[in-house]
Amino acid sequence: MVAGWFTQAQDQEFRLLGTRCSDCACVFFPREDVLCRNPACGGRELSEVPLSRRGRVWSYTDGRYRPPAPYVSDPEALWQPYVLVAVELEAERMVVLGQAAPGVTTAGLAVGMEVEVVPGVLHEDAGTVWTTWHWRPVEAQA
Repeated sequence: MVAGWFTQAQDQEFRLLGTRCSDCACVFFPREDVLCRNPACGGRELSEVPLSRRGRVWSYTDGRYRPPAPYVSDPEALWQPYVLVAVELEAERMVVLGQAAPGVTTAGLAVGMEVEVVPGVLHEDAGTVWTTWHWRPVEAQA
């Protein structure tokens, strides 16, 4: 099953999905289905490609404010800060923004650190779970 921005099938690794232009080989995220985003190209033959699972922290910060709609949050609940991470995917030559995995703090991140994409939950209620992706530090190999 493809969820639009990422794979979510049980038999596949969790991956973000991008688009590659057949004319200029540029890769885009989020995916594009109509026209190459490269202003110098204009190609229309686009194919879906899974992006690298790992990248390096390009930048990071913490979000200390409640984001506006359409973000779903309980207005009565105490707001919890979250960590935003910009990750450079070297093979695709792009930077992808996303939240850090639960429990990851800015104190646990450093520019250049290797991270991997993992599935996460954006919001859930009685009938629906809205999924997303998170960036999680890769443990150093001993």
